[in-house]
Amino acid sequence: MKLNQTLTSEQVKKTVAAVKKARPVYVDILDFYGRIFDAQHESRDRTRIQPVQISEEMLAIKAREKFPLIEIKEFAFDETEADRLFVRICQLARGANPQMAATAETLLKTVNTKLKSKALFRALLDGNEALFENIADEFQIDKQVLGFITYNSLRPSLTLAAGQLSLYLKKDAPWQKGYCPICGSAPILSIFATAGSRSLICSFCWHEWPTQRVFCPFCENRDGKTLQYFFNDEEKELRVDVCEKCKKYIKTIDTRKTERMIYPPLEQIASLHLDYKAAEMGYASGVRLLLQI
Repeated sequence: MKLNQTLTSEQVKKTVAAVKKARPVYVDILDFYGRIFDAQHESRDRTRIQPVQISEEMLAIKAREKFPLIEIKEFAFDETEADRLFVRICQLARGANPQMAATAETLLKTVNTKLKSKALFRALLDGNEALFENIADEFQIDKQVLGFITYNSLRPSLTLAAGQLSLYLKKDAPWQKGYCPICGSAPILSIFATAGSRSLICSFCWHEWPTQRVFCPFCENRDGKTLQYFFNDEEKELRVDVCEKCKKYIKTIDTRKTERMIYPPLEQIASLHLDYKAAEMGYASGVRLLLQI
C-alpha cells in the first residue's frame, strides 16, 4: 500500500481504525493518539511559516561536506498556531494516564501566565534541556510529558518546514547517509516500498529519504553478514532490522505486505512491542524515543 504522510483527517481516522482492529492491544493508546493526529492535521492547515532561504554557495558547501540543510535550532515555526495546539493537546491529555493528566492540568493553569509556551518551543529547538528540568521542578510536573506536549505542538510547523526545505535537495544526488538530509536527526523508521526500494523516516521532522537496502543508518555498516532482522508471522508487514556491529535497531514497515494506508507517526506508536522485544534481545534504539503512554 502507498506510504502517505499528508493524509487528510478522515484518512488518518480510517487508518487508525484499521490498525486498532489489527492490533487490539493498542486500542486505548490509539484512541488518544488518534485525537492528537487529528488536532495536528487541523493545525497544519492553519500553519503559516516563512521558508528558510539557503544560498547556492551554502548549498554547495553542505552537499560537499555532507551537512544537513539546517540545524534543528534553525527551524521556523508558527508561534500562534503552535501555542493553540499546545493548549489543545493539554486538553486531550487530561483524559490520558494519571501522570500525563496531572502535568496537562498544571500546564493549562500556567501556560501564557506564569509559563510561556514560546520559551518551551525555543528551548526544544535549541536543545536546552536545563529549561525543561527547571520548569518541571518549579511546577512539580513530569519533564518527559512536558517535552512530549511541546514537541507535538511544534510538529505541524516542523513537517511543513521540512517539506519546504526538501525542494533544495537534488534528486540526481541521492543522500547516502543515515542521518536526515534536512535536519541531521537519526531515523525512527525504515520503509520498504514497491520493487523493494527502501527509505528512512526522520525522527524529528519526519522527512523521508531513499537509502540502500542493506545498510545500518547508525554506524553505516553495509556488511550483510552482520545485518539481521526478526519478525512475527502474525505481523508480516512489521520487522526489526538489527546491526551486530553497533547493536542498534530500527523498525521497518513493509508496505508490500499490507493493503492499508501507511502513516509513519501512527506506525511508530502501534509497534512499541517491537521496541520492547529489541531491548530484551540486547539492542538499543538509534534514537531518543519520545514519551509513549
